[in-house]
Amino acid sequence: MHEEEGRLTEAAGRILVDVARRSLEAFVRHQTFYEPAQTDLPAAVSRPGATFVTLTQWGELRGCIGTVQAYRDLVSDVAQNAVAAASRDPRFVPVAVEELKSIRLSVSVLTPPKKLIYTDYEDLLARLRPEVDGVVLSWQARRSLLLPQVWERIADPAQFLRSLCLKGHIPEKELRVVPPTVTVSTFQAQHFYEEGYLEPGGKAPTTSRPGK
Repeated sequence: MHEEEGRLTEAAGRILVDVARRSLEAFVRHQTFYEPAQTDLPAAVSRPGATFVTLTQWGELRGCIGTVQAYRDLVSDVAQNAVAAASRDPRFVPVAVEELKSIRLSVSVLTPPKKLIYTDYEDLLARLRPEVDGVVLSWQARRSLLLPQVWERIADPAQFLRSLCLKGHIPEKELRVVPPTVTVSTFQAQHFYEEGYLEPGGKAPTTSRPGK
């Protein structure tokens, strides 16, 4: 993986994971926002980027928040998303101090999403790439996103789309409308993990997993 190709090295990924942990600890323990000194950071993590921060606890999801389009530098995005994952995921109560020791986190660095052109539902299923593509559904004012690693738990493309619809409160029947009314975008991601991290479902990931 080469930074000049838009990919990050393991060392750069470790910096982002460290920033996420420091931000999580500062906010939960002291209600303060961790701001890494930009002068001490390599250019690879100071460029604009979009990220997701995922928190798990004993192999179960504990929070996941991120951005789809880059509008701030990577380290700032990671720092803010770590706080959001711990405090603003509507599916969970905010993380408490006593939980910090049992929580592990991962950072996903996203490529810019690209609109997927499809003709009908069957064509859409055929165009999705399991374990490679993250997917964003947009319908009216609603949007739903699943990261590429979710394919490890939901391997079937039809079920993957069904989960996206449920998450975003998008009627599944809209996926079958011709011409399509649901905008589908795909993206790839690099994933970097804190030591001891378990995916939701309890599976241990590799140290990092780039999008294919």
